[in-house]
Amino acid sequence: MPAATTPSPTSYRFSFGPWNISTGADPFGPPARKEMEYARKLKAYRELGFDAVQFHDDDIVPADLDWQATLKGVAEVKKILDGEGLFVEIIAPRLWEDPRTVDGAFTSNDPAERKYAIDRSKRCVDLAREVGCKNYVLWLAREGTYIREAKCAKTAVSRIVDAWNAILEHDPEIRVLGEAKPNEPMDQAYLPTVGHMIGVCYKTADPARSGVLIESAHSILAGLDPADDMAYALHHEKLWSVHLNDQNGLKYDQDKVFGSVDLRRAFNQVRVLEESGYGKNGECVGLDVKAMRTTSFEESMYHLAHSKTMFLRLLDVVRGLDRAKIEEFRTHRRYEQLEMYILNELMGRR
Repeated sequence: MPAATTPSPTSYRFSFGPWNISTGADPFGPPARKEMEYARKLKAYRELGFDAVQFHDDDIVPADLDWQATLKGVAEVKKILDGEGLFVEIIAPRLWEDPRTVDGAFTSNDPAERKYAIDRSKRCVDLAREVGCKNYVLWLAREGTYIREAKCAKTAVSRIVDAWNAILEHDPEIRVLGEAKPNEPMDQAYLPTVGHMIGVCYKTADPARSGVLIESAHSILAGLDPADDMAYALHHEKLWSVHLNDQNGLKYDQDKVFGSVDLRRAFNQVRVLEESGYGKNGECVGLDVKAMRTTSFEESMYHLAHSKTMFLRLLDVVRGLDRAKIEEFRTHRRYEQLEMYILNELMGRR
């Protein structure tokens, strides 16, 4: 078991999802290591120094169970969580894997498939209530097209808003967090960026309960800087969760260890979150990272420990910055000196 290093005390709470401990299967190859027992995954949270769990609806119980069987399954999971001292940070309906959503869920051209998607989404709200979670994430994985002419984009956005509203109206306590991604699995997404997602927030039935979750890699895939996306959402007071990871260029979603590709880009995400007071209202620092396919079963949780450690080490750097010096550089536009100051801090050269 890897040790999650804590360089200095922090008020942040951390989360990840059970899918982050995987078998290493990918579209081009079968599993590379055995599946870890579900209860063992949940036990690993506290061992790694994490506080909360991210769930899809079918991470808790299968999506096709009747309600009595669902309640029994939820009670079993809740017992494990309570025993480990964990809470559920977010829950999301996994709509993209069902055969009925091959053409999208909320934006499908088939009204029966759209009804299935909304019914399952409402059921996920009921699951959220049972596990005491108020943060409901919508990753609109297949809400897009492979060709422009396949759907009416204007109608598609309206259908997404209608579905968002159906979730809000199903429970007055639930908050919906839109998670933007520009592509994959669809060729083109209808709400590809954080800006698009926040625009939709203001068109919902209750903008005060509509916000966003930002994933680092998704911003990078859109050609944007995650720190700037976070700052934008923070300005709107709508950044309610993050999925930190890293990404090696504009390719498939890699979910690499946080800070493993671009240390300065990771530093700026930590800086924006820290300087904006993220976490003061109970928000978690969530991770969405995958172990490399070559990783052994015995080391298949190191990526989680390493990502948390990287966040905390960068937090140390952020908290150690000389704010007066930075302000002086800004005031006199001495940006060359400011840049070298930041680089020196990241390299430990003071």
